[in-house]
Amino acid sequence: MSVSAKEFFNPLQQEEIKQAIIQAELETSGEIRVHIENTCKEDVLDRSAYLFHKLKMNKTQLRNGVLVYLAVRHRKFAIIGDKGIHQVVPENFWDDIKEKMLGHFGKGEFTEGLCYAIKKAGEQLKQYFPRQSDDVNELPDDISFGK
Repeated sequence: MSVSAKEFFNPLQQEEIKQAIIQAELETSGEIRVHIENTCKEDVLDRSAYLFHKLKMNKTQLRNGVLVYLAVRHRKFAIIGDKGIHQVVPENFWDDIKEKMLGHFGKGEFTEGLCYAIKKAGEQLKQYFPRQSDDVNELPDDISFGK
């Protein structure tokens, strides 16, 4: 039996990913989430969009949430942003991040790949959605897990 989504990253790696989210969000009003599950039996972007809404990421005030999605057994992943961030980043921005993530994943560096994506998304969010004095963390920073 293969490792489940919840066990794919050990507790130390999970904390490293969470800290990357916290660090990336320090200077932006944007919100970043990571969702990991075992399988993705449909198109990865369709599944990511479904989860984006299920996790209420489309409810942020400035519509500037970013979801990094990983299905460990089916070896699928995606990174998607809400319409606020999607409208301002360069056209190939998400593809560039995915290519770098794939490079890390190909070497078995899954934590590094996720942390890279989180950092890059945070940099863009900072540029277009700088942190305001009254900013609140609208979404949890913990990794969410599916089946």
